[in-house]
Amino acid sequence: MGNLSYIILLPLLASLIVGFGKLGATYSRLAALGVSFIQLLLLAKVLLVFDASQASFQLIETQDWIHLNLGSLGQFVSNYSLGVDGLSIGLILLTGLVSFVALWNSKEIHEKIEGYYGLVLLLNAALMGCFLARDMFLFYIFFEFMLLPMYFLIGIWGGPRRNYASLKFFIYTLVGSLFILIVMLGISIAYMDPYETALSLQKIGANQSFGTEALQSIQTSLAAHEIAPNQIVHSFDMQALSDVNNCQSNNLFSPESGFLLGGLSGRAWGFWLLFIGFAIKLPLVPLHTWLPDAHVEAPTPISVILAGILLKIGAYGWLRMAIPFFPAEAVNAASILAGLGVLSILYGAYNALAMTDLKKLVAYSSVSHMGFVLLGIASFTPEGWQGAIFQMLSHGILSSLLFLLVGVLYSRTGNRQIDNFSGLATKMPWFTVVSGIAIFASLGLPGFSGFIGEFFSLMGAFTSPHLTPIYAILGGLGILLGAGYLLWTFQKIYLGAYFVRESSWELPDLTLLEKLSLFGLGILSIVLGIFPGIIFELSEIFVTNSLNSIFH
Repeated sequence: MGNLSYIILLPLLASLIVGFGKLGATYSRLAALGVSFIQLLLLAKVLLVFDASQASFQLIETQDWIHLNLGSLGQFVSNYSLGVDGLSIGLILLTGLVSFVALWNSKEIHEKIEGYYGLVLLLNAALMGCFLARDMFLFYIFFEFMLLPMYFLIGIWGGPRRNYASLKFFIYTLVGSLFILIVMLGISIAYMDPYETALSLQKIGANQSFGTEALQSIQTSLAAHEIAPNQIVHSFDMQALSDVNNCQSNNLFSPESGFLLGGLSGRAWGFWLLFIGFAIKLPLVPLHTWLPDAHVEAPTPISVILAGILLKIGAYGWLRMAIPFFPAEAVNAASILAGLGVLSILYGAYNALAMTDLKKLVAYSSVSHMGFVLLGIASFTPEGWQGAIFQMLSHGILSSLLFLLVGVLYSRTGNRQIDNFSGLATKMPWFTVVSGIAIFASLGLPGFSGFIGEFFSLMGAFTSPHLTPIYAILGGLGILLGAGYLLWTFQKIYLGAYFVRESSWELPDLTLLEKLSLFGLGILSIVLGIFPGIIFELSEIFVTNSLNSIFH
């Protein structure tokens, strides 16, 4: 068992010990923070040994898991398989950091404390599993497992409408999961696992390397119908499912199948079902309506995890599965994808302009900022994809920071209405400074991480041969609208004469505990804004290789 398994198993086992009340309320928080800190140390170790110049997965861990004889359909295998590459390395680091920050800022939780910390640790384990799984079946288990802790965290510790919000989150995500499940089942039967099939047919030995020549040989045999259907070994290995040469010719996912339904081929249906399944998680307009409710009702630390990590699984699913499995269909849909990205950017920004609840404003700003991720992906250019990956990480940091700032106000006043505050800079100078960092970083000011992600996403859209420049121009309008609602909010709450709606509200400045987490995230945004190469170097080989395989 290697480091990657420990990163998942450590919070998973700790969640059982903490969640069942074995440590008591006092020690549950300390245990959760301790486990999260140890996980960060393990992640730091993974980062140190990670080789950014290597294209393939690293630190691979594989164990036989499921072997099933399907009779005339052949055999089916699924492995417990973990690995990390240029796409997942940044996301697991973000997951570890945001989880620790959320736990650090969970002192507001006063009831069912053991259950709360146990569920957060369980959620962390499921999220890590999603980003590290190399087997689609294993990914799906973690993806589904993630729903339960989030459902209970909103439903038990949320606001007045928590039952409605948690149920809406669960139903929306479950519908997306069903779309993913349909494609997963269909594509696994349609595709051959070349390594497992070659092993089964004794074309290679158990300890023999499986090189390009052996791969091409088994694929040629499949294309020539030299392998009987009952001899084919199917699997959920993502690498095998990403190579169309592993597809059998007599099924609807074959490029030559001739299958059409509603004018779309089987492969096009596969792409769109996967795309929509993950789009709900992003969330993409018009599939976003669960998000504002979930954010408003969730306690602050859970909003931090939701915005900082959970939303990234949508874009991760596109880059890891939807596009590699169906590359030609994805490129053909580039204009539609870019249009949906621009729609999210503008719709989210316009809604944020109308919000009077500070938490809802930040929720809609998340919808807008995640639209830049899709716009960058839809460009199918290196700069666009780098911008999209950078934007995912930058938004994870900045959205966490913004929701924590909302939590600071709410914990002191029990109120989030923008009109109820003015001139807080005079009473809360430290709070104002860190709020300024978060707001100016979010609106895309140069020198902050928000600028880098949005700039390269728009640059990719502008230079893409698959898109017209109008998408980049409209995306740029989203930055303008973002500046509008963010600057208006900053001016209204922090500047001018001091005013609060209720004279009984006390507004002490940030505590030491709050300063550490808030300024830590703010400084990280500045560091990444000045030295974006830190992220670009990690993901460069992944981006180059992925685009090369799409256009080879």
